[in-house]
Amino acid sequence: MTATVSKSQLAYRTIKERISDGSYSPGYRLVLGRIAEELGVSAVPVREAIRLLEAEGLVQFERNVGAQVAMLDPTEYQVTMQTLALVEGFATAVSAPHMTPDDVARARAINDSMALTLEHFDPATFTRLNLDFHAVLFENCPNPHVLDLVHRGWARMRALRESTFSFVPGRARESVAEHAELLDLIEAGADALELELAARNHRLRTLDAFLAHYGAPDGVSTSSTTGEGER
Repeated sequence: MTATVSKSQLAYRTIKERISDGSYSPGYRLVLGRIAEELGVSAVPVREAIRLLEAEGLVQFERNVGAQVAMLDPTEYQVTMQTLALVEGFATAVSAPHMTPDDVARARAINDSMALTLEHFDPATFTRLNLDFHAVLFENCPNPHVLDLVHRGWARMRALRESTFSFVPGRARESVAEHAELLDLIEAGADALELELAARNHRLRTLDAFLAHYGAPDGVSTSSTTGEGER
């Protein structure tokens, strides 16, 4: 039983990592036998892993096709990003006065690590560092309800797709530059509203890049028409 669980977890981690880094792109067919052979296991643990990933929304079953990597839902992605932009922008602004010089230095070090990944871009690593960076900026938020909403937003983003940057890698370099600008504002003691808008627009620009690639969903406004157009 222990061996079966271990093999299932191996298959689960492997498939999820490949979805995250873009090796298995949306619509990619997950052939159980091929994956099982590659991992040196039977089809049973691979099937169990795929069921777990289906429950997380990362895999879907199509009639006459079988298991495949779930297609992105642009509408759900858009509304989640817009909501996260609002709550994370506010959380960053009210967190800033509580950040220490060590916090800022830690954030800069993380951003430097992100910059180093650009030469040989790894979307999954970049995304993990991206969360680490933003966590430093919003975790000192004194409002626990807002902080909970931010955490929920990030969790929802992970459920939609672990790494946005695997779809719009060109956005990564701009993101690193904007991180540095946010830290400059924090160190300069910028007005809370200025910082909130900067953090919000940083998030929305990633959404803009996604929409430019996939197109805006019908019936949902683009980020540039939600009140953040003047930037």
